[in-house]
Amino acid sequence: MNINATLILQAIVFAILVWFTMRFIWPPITKALDERARKIAEGLAAADKAKADLAAADRRVEEELARARTETAGLRADAERRAQAIIDEAKARATDEGNKIIAAAQAEAEQQAVRAREALRAQVAALAVKGAEQILRREVNASVHAELLDRLKNEL
Repeated sequence: MNINATLILQAIVFAILVWFTMRFIWPPITKALDERARKIAEGLAAADKAKADLAAADRRVEEELARARTETAGLRADAERRAQAIIDEAKARATDEGNKIIAAAQAEAEQQAVRAREALRAQVAALAVKGAEQILRREVNASVHAELLDRLKNEL
């Protein structure tokens, strides 16, 4: 065999092998590689989308937490204001009630003082009549001397 013929024959076989590979083997391989690249790209895109969704969800959660904290603080402040208003109202009512009780007690004390003065006047008048009776050694008639006794009561 001649080396040139061998080289030519090998070149022809190599060319047939290249043509056969390019025609039947290379397209499924490139198709599989393209499909794999597409799946990888889709996976990366999905991962990026999931990352963005997670970040957005985190922002929404933080916003909701901030809003809830603000709302809770507002409710707490409102409750404290209401409690203070109730306390102030109760203090005012207690003060008013205390003032009413004091006024009633003062009025009652004044009435008792007036009654005591009237009773004392009556007793003094009776003692005065008895004293005058003993001085005069005779009985003074209270019904006859009622005007005199009334004047004596008023003077005392």
